[in-house]
Amino acid sequence: MALPEVDVSLTIPAHNEAENIGRVLHDVMAVLGEGGRTYEIVLVDDASADDTVAAARSAMGEAARNLTVVTHKQQRGYAITVCDGLRASRGKVLAFMDGDGQFDPRDLGTLLADLDHADMVAGIRNRRADPWYRSFVSGVYNRVVRLTFGIRELDFDCGLKVFTRELWDAVTPIRARSAVFNPEMFFKAHRLGFRVIQVRVQHLPRLAGVRSGGRLIPVARAMRDVIRLRVSLAMNWRPEGARRERA
Repeated sequence: MALPEVDVSLTIPAHNEAENIGRVLHDVMAVLGEGGRTYEIVLVDDASADDTVAAARSAMGEAARNLTVVTHKQQRGYAITVCDGLRASRGKVLAFMDGDGQFDPRDLGTLLADLDHADMVAGIRNRRADPWYRSFVSGVYNRVVRLTFGIRELDFDCGLKVFTRELWDAVTPIRARSAVFNPEMFFKAHRLGFRVIQVRVQHLPRLAGVRSGGRLIPVARAMRDVIRLRVSLAMNWRPEGARRERA
């Protein structure tokens, strides 16, 4: 029997985040439950070698009934992990937020409120709490994406976004298997006539665990995938069933 629909589903991708996940969940549950909203948290454990899932269940206590766990036996990477969580979600509104504690859950509440006048609300990290080389690589990547896809947003890969079920159903299936899934969502959403807005959010220092991303090989792969995806969409995807943007 299918589980009932909820108001909001939040996907949290996690790889070896046992030291962070409890604090993240403790803070985010209060935001998700505001105003009597029903919610679920979809934790996608990307082959963690620590006790990430156990730490999550412990942190949620009795509220663990709102926790859905998706487990990867082998590490699949960020993009696949996020998309697996979104596919497993049953909310009217979908969201994802990184599990490393670098986002303030109160910003998630702001994005959810702004969804009243948009179909997708995406964060822009304000004063990124990352090493300089990660910010530099991100800047180059974002410029390449804007030129290649002809879209004007900033900080495509910010790991804090909310959007309607209607938008998610329209942009799927997602073709990208790398970080380029974010530009793919933006590109398709615009072509289909959905309204997309961005909001400045805090970016906090990582307090525990080991950061991933920013390594040369994944970055080079992402740059390659930008071109491949744009060519694939031009040849094989058409914005069928486009809708008008809200007034």
